[in-house]
Amino acid sequence: MYKLIHAMLALLICAALATGTAAVSAQSSQPPAESASSQQSVNADAKPMTLGELRRKYSETFKFSGPEVKQIALTFDDVPDPRFTPKVLDVLKQHGVKATFFVVGHRAKKHPELLQRIHREGHVIGNHSYFHPLFKKKSVDEFKNEIKRTEKLIEKLIGYKPRFIRPPYGEINEEQLKWAKKNGYKIVNWNVDSLDWKALDKNKVKHNVLSTVGPGSIVLQHAGGGSGSDLTGTIEALPDIIRILRNRGYRFVTIPELLHEPKSL
Repeated sequence: MYKLIHAMLALLICAALATGTAAVSAQSSQPPAESASSQQSVNADAKPMTLGELRRKYSETFKFSGPEVKQIALTFDDVPDPRFTPKVLDVLKQHGVKATFFVVGHRAKKHPELLQRIHREGHVIGNHSYFHPLFKKKSVDEFKNEIKRTEKLIEKLIGYKPRFIRPPYGEINEEQLKWAKKNGYKIVNWNVDSLDWKALDKNKVKHNVLSTVGPGSIVLQHAGGGSGSDLTGTIEALPDIIRILRNRGYRFVTIPELLHEPKSL
């Protein structure tokens, strides 16, 4: 009898030990609380940075304005465009103003004479990509290819590689900014938006510029656009904008002058 009881007790002890081992094994398969927290931190770090965050983190590379002095940089995107670029150039020449033009590569290839005229009349050329994509949704390699392809064409036509890049729609991601910084480029957005791409009339374009401009402003306008674009408002508003701001004591400069950086690499 004693032997039978002893055997039963032994079996019960073994079963208990097996259950405990399984519980420990199951528990050890779960990640520790701090590991889950670390994973959450990694996921949080992977969240794309906003333009404001990028601007603060890469303030030496990513520019929205210049020093707060009585200078203003007029900039014109999406050039060259035979419908609008010559008219903008005529106004600037008439008023003795030098500006910065951000060039789309495939348009420069179609209208090389217009790009050369911009350069010949003393304006600065910047890089606005080759096909005008939304960069923040592109890889670093795609970004690089867009910039380098346009750069190569610009250098062939006017003799220098632009230092200044304006991303289409003003959008860019951190990895692209890192590449630009490493390779000596400056990314230039704006702090005054004319909204002229909306085909606004002269008075609305004037209001959008004059109501927000200040010392060191970078003003976004366009001298080119898509097939349905109408930039008449910009062309008609430009003489008044120049005259009024000069009367306020401002001097018009190019982006390299405003930021005290060379125009080329």
